[in-house]
Amino acid sequence: MPEYKAPLKDIHFVLNDLLAFDLHYRALPGCEDATPDMVSAIIEEGARFAERVLAPLNQTGDKEGCQFDNGNVRTPTGFREAYQQYVEGGWPSLSHDAEWGGQGLPDSLGMVINELTSTANWSWSMYPGLSHGAMNTLEEHGTDEQKQTYLTKLVSGEWTGTMCLTEPHCGTDLGLLRTRAEPNADGSYAISGTKIFISAGEHDMADNIVHIVLARLPDAPEGTKGISLFIVPKHLPDANGAAGERNAVSCGSIEHKMGIHGNATCVMNFDGATGYLIGPPNKGLNCMFTFMNTARLGTALQGLAHSEWGLQNSLTYARERLQMRALNGPAAPEKSADPIIVHPEVRKMLLTQKAFAEGGRALIYYCSMLVDMTKHADGETRANADTQLALLTPIAKAFLTEVGFESANHALQVYGGHGYISEWGMEQNVRDCRISMLYEGTTQIQALDLLGRKVLMTQGETLKSFTRVVHKFCQAAEEDPKLRAFTGPLAKLNREWGDLTQQIGMKAMMNREEVGAASVDYLMYSGYVTLAYFWARMAQAAQLKLAAGEGDAAFYRAKLTTARFYFERILPRTRGLVETMLSGASNLMELPEDQFVPE
Repeated sequence: MPEYKAPLKDIHFVLNDLLAFDLHYRALPGCEDATPDMVSAIIEEGARFAERVLAPLNQTGDKEGCQFDNGNVRTPTGFREAYQQYVEGGWPSLSHDAEWGGQGLPDSLGMVINELTSTANWSWSMYPGLSHGAMNTLEEHGTDEQKQTYLTKLVSGEWTGTMCLTEPHCGTDLGLLRTRAEPNADGSYAISGTKIFISAGEHDMADNIVHIVLARLPDAPEGTKGISLFIVPKHLPDANGAAGERNAVSCGSIEHKMGIHGNATCVMNFDGATGYLIGPPNKGLNCMFTFMNTARLGTALQGLAHSEWGLQNSLTYARERLQMRALNGPAAPEKSADPIIVHPEVRKMLLTQKAFAEGGRALIYYCSMLVDMTKHADGETRANADTQLALLTPIAKAFLTEVGFESANHALQVYGGHGYISEWGMEQNVRDCRISMLYEGTTQIQALDLLGRKVLMTQGETLKSFTRVVHKFCQAAEEDPKLRAFTGPLAKLNREWGDLTQQIGMKAMMNREEVGAASVDYLMYSGYVTLAYFWARMAQAAQLKLAAGEGDAAFYRAKLTTARFYFERILPRTRGLVETMLSGASNLMELPEDQFVPE
């Protein structure tokens, strides 16, 4: 049976040795209460909850799935009880404003806890995970009355939240949505339409579900400029603020899916349901991006989660499974064969998972620091953090989920035929991971957003907000001979990143299809370079600790070894991506549609 052990040593390495979270919190107004002792205690308690409560339910959720009965959904055994423990522990309120019942701690600390719960049991973690996006949307765009009515209940965990965007005829292209919002005499709206693929849209874990819904007003203009945002609760609040009368919103069915069986993916029907406008009319998409950006970073975390979970279990298996002898002679002569971890190709699969898990952790925690700055800092610091976050969010979401899926497949491969058998949990990890590249915008959509909107439409200024950070790091470390193996290649790639952007931009001036043709390769290239920056920084942090004779020397030497593996075995993938992204749109667009399968 697969197991999960919270990687506390690596988490503290990233927080303390790499990113200096204690200094970060002290520098931000409102974050001073997050002292090192408090942060450590919270993380350790979160680790216990993840390991002891959530991880044992992971396979249960996959095997049982959710049960649908006449509009009601029953979650797998233990899910509801685990959620009650989660609420009683105060976890939903951790990083939300004290004014609305939160504990007022930084978002970045909440991200660490989310990693623990997500890796232990992704399907379960989606129920409270969707609520955080709903909370952020209400906190930023809701009225005080809406916050008092809905936000306080979401923050406490008494109620959960969803986001309702997709419709049967439209996915990413929200300009096509048809859900209607008719004004009522009392200032509310009657919401009518059908939404699909709604994660946690119906369940038995909380008393009420607050749906955040996109719909059109009667006089709305066509396209994305005519979309408004609404609160539509499953139960209308009564005079005391509790869940009261049932609203005209129902679950029509739940999907039968490849993975994440423990989370209900619902078809939601709104039949004149009472809803309340959030934000200005026809500006719903702008407001919804608060939710979407939260969800995209949360999905980036899924890539890390499946890498970490697969690594832990496949490493255990590789140490125990006996198969053949090492090529240089028996490594364990007292045994009938050697453990498969002695074989180079097995080690490559394990090191690839390790490089992506630990590199991904550094990237996500860095992004969470930027989120803190956008909420608590002022002036240039806040503006720069917001710009960097705009660039790094699509990279984190798409790149980390792509390599997370690669890692999950490596974990299965380490097991050989046993990986294909459900009892070991590897095939579940692959199935659960596959959705991460699809929801919250596919890899292809994220790539268009990155290259087209974030980089080219800003004439490269958004890209420079991060490449300047990389340049300054390489420049400051260029005199250190122990780091040249990292800073030399990184500095060269950082310059090339800007040059490639310019070349694609020039080609796109003649043919706009060049952006779409290059976008995914450009995003993956960007991801490899971004992770190289964090691995170079981790190598530096490890060398400083070794030079000072502090901490676990074996741990820091492993960091250096993994950094070298990343630079020598993974980073060279960028060479092929340069060739393909510059090869042009013609090799994709010339073939007539009717010739894909000639008759």
